[in-house]
Amino acid sequence: MFVPVVDPNNHPMMPTTPSRAKRWIKSGKATPFFKKGVFCVRLNQEPSNRNTQPVAVGVDPGSKREGYTVKSQAHTYLNIQTHAIDWVKDHVEVRRNMRRARRFRNTPCRQNRKNRLVNKQKLPPSTKARWQWKLRICKWLALMFPISTFVVEDIKAKTWKGSRKWNTMFSPLEVGKKWFYSELKRIASLETRTGNDTYEMRQSLGLKKSKNKLSNKFDAHCVDSWVLANWFVNGHLKPENTRLIEIIPLEFHRRQLHRLQHSVGHIRTRYGGTVSAGFKRGSVIKHPKFGFCYVGGWQESPTKKDPDRKTISLHSLETGKRLTQSAIPIDCRFKSYGSWRTTAVKTA
Repeated sequence: MFVPVVDPNNHPMMPTTPSRAKRWIKSGKATPFFKKGVFCVRLNQEPSNRNTQPVAVGVDPGSKREGYTVKSQAHTYLNIQTHAIDWVKDHVEVRRNMRRARRFRNTPCRQNRKNRLVNKQKLPPSTKARWQWKLRICKWLALMFPISTFVVEDIKAKTWKGSRKWNTMFSPLEVGKKWFYSELKRIASLETRTGNDTYEMRQSLGLKKSKNKLSNKFDAHCVDSWVLANWFVNGHLKPENTRLIEIIPLEFHRRQLHRLQHSVGHIRTRYGGTVSAGFKRGSVIKHPKFGFCYVGGWQESPTKKDPDRKTISLHSLETGKRLTQSAIPIDCRFKSYGSWRTTAVKTA
């Protein structure tokens, strides 16, 4: 694996090898840091030159899993497989049902808000969340690597021949894709290839794609993203680096007036939110017992000495499993904000 390098002003440079990065850190020429789970180094002095090579990012979109590959002609720097955000549609449906149910109860209602979206171009919530997630990953990669081009596999919705013009833009898939392409062009140049082009390039190199779409192996999704990036830089005939990291977004719940189902005594407690006892949810903290973990929800744990005492939940960075529900906020040392967790996948 290569180590991303940034200059003193946090502008990305060409990556380096781990051994050279270790020498830089030991001699004081660079400072190590983590960028959302990826180890990087920051130069403490001006680089000797700023020459860069063409670096392409291959993007293989998907409904459940997605693949990203950062590659130059000589090296494959990073392979990433991400989980798609597919829960927004269900959350919007629950919010709609709760809003409609309040109309038949003697519940205080907030004053109706003005139509803030009139005469404005908008995307459906689920579509917007899906394509914003792809854009966040691309922007994150652009902060670590001197990316020159994004190569995206163009996906199309089913259309009917002979129909009107609105037919090609009726699907939320097409609407989200057009918005994603326009945002990518602000970062670097954009190239698109069809699914048939990806298939032919993969066949010409003798590579096979796994039928198990939910697998976290290289041949599930990253093989297509590698082929797309390799097509632009005209590099290897076979993947020389098949190691990858898996990125899983954290599912946050918006603050709600109350829970959907009431508890004993017909009590509907408040639910959701993104702040837990002063910590933003998903933040990476260091606990004296559990080490590095991220913040989940919070609970009220009053005592005689402290009736307003609150505790927070801590989760593992690797598995997402809850480690404890009774962590005291004072014992937690904040490290960085985070909205996803990263796991290194071991290759066979």
